[in-house]
Amino acid sequence: MTDTRELAKRLESKDPSLWPTPNVSGNRLGWLEVPRELERQAKRLKSFADSIDQETVVLLGMGGSSLGPAVLAAVRDALGAWEGRRVIVCDTTDPRTVAGLPLEEAFILVSSKSGTTLEPNVLFDYARSRVPDPKRYGIVTDPGTPLEKLAGELGVRHLFANRPDIGGRYSVLSYFGLVPAALAGYDVAELCSRALDTDREEAVQLGLEMGAAARQGRDKVTIVVPEQYSSFGLWIEQLIAESTGKNGRGLVPVPTTEPEKGPDRHVVPVSPGAAHELGEQFFRFEIAIAIAGHSLGIDPFDEPNVAESKANTNRVLSELPLPEVVAAEASELSPWLSENRRQGDYISVQAYLPFGQDQALEALRRRLRDENGGMATTAGYGPRFLHSTGQLHKGGPNTILAVQLVPPRPSAAVAVPGKGYDFGTLISAQAIGDHQSLLAHDRRVIRIACDDLAGLA
Repeated sequence: MTDTRELAKRLESKDPSLWPTPNVSGNRLGWLEVPRELERQAKRLKSFADSIDQETVVLLGMGGSSLGPAVLAAVRDALGAWEGRRVIVCDTTDPRTVAGLPLEEAFILVSSKSGTTLEPNVLFDYARSRVPDPKRYGIVTDPGTPLEKLAGELGVRHLFANRPDIGGRYSVLSYFGLVPAALAGYDVAELCSRALDTDREEAVQLGLEMGAAARQGRDKVTIVVPEQYSSFGLWIEQLIAESTGKNGRGLVPVPTTEPEKGPDRHVVPVSPGAAHELGEQFFRFEIAIAIAGHSLGIDPFDEPNVAESKANTNRVLSELPLPEVVAAEASELSPWLSENRRQGDYISVQAYLPFGQDQALEALRRRLRDENGGMATTAGYGPRFLHSTGQLHKGGPNTILAVQLVPPRPSAAVAVPGKGYDFGTLISAQAIGDHQSLLAHDRRVIRIACDDLAGLA
């Protein structure tokens, strides 16, 4: 029997032999220490938050820089636990969503680990075209990035340089998650304290159970949360999918608020009792997925397929106008799924559509699940998922039935400053680029022209 205490100690000591050689763990394990460091900085973060005059914060980011903050903001709003700033996370290039951001009345936080990610960079450029005052901005990035340099040149209000040995999906308890948490009114010290109190051996055991279940064919990790914590799925999807979906293996995260069963399911209930218990759940699952990688014999800290869709997007943008890509009618979706599904598959609904349609998207997810015998079904917005579950879609097992939902006609033009295209062209190029990447990996994918997500649901 595997000794959970020994594995916990090896992880704590940052033992690289936990994962296959070579691996990138040498510069990705700072997350083990950062809760202690940020606990000591809680007063500083509160002082920073108290100094901000605006009652609304708009966070511009993508992937690990945005999904943790999105969970923290949504849970605070759902529970109504305390008064605090409204935090709006924008991790999309959809023109209608971007145009609707209340930038003029907000403090704007730009978050990017590399400082070179396309989406936060163009969103930052757009924001400055509407709000040029540098004192209305804060920056979270790694030391030495182009974004850090730009922050100095512009003279932004505050720069937070994160420790660089933390991968994006493991960064929620670093500045990337806790600066927006402080702005939203969370007690940062308590979030960190809850993380530090995590039962590490239990978390190790959770990871071992996930790995064992996957080897037995139960690779659909079904995370069941209370309705008020439904946003937790945004974060846990990236952590699980991007960490484990590679080398033809992987765990498929299926976040849900209601019980879902099936022969390929491994069910994990998560029931935080209070908002600050998210600190424990974040750290618990970070440990668990690191150990699941050990169990599956993969490196949980790299993301070898993420760059493919980015490269395809850049190529499409360099060859404008956009190429014609055939899109099916909504009536063709159910027959296509019936014809193409196999035992052990999962459906991935990928909506390149405006934010604010969560209920309709969830209703569609449940409809497709129920119509296909309870098949594991996930749903998310593009291009957000390209920095989240996209790694699993290309690098994991070939069990995905990808359903792209795209607008049937160009969206309203919202210019990208300094570029020869607008946001509508950009999000279309991202959808086309990912479509090309899925086909290159012999994935089954259908594009549906959709202008009424509620009707489709």
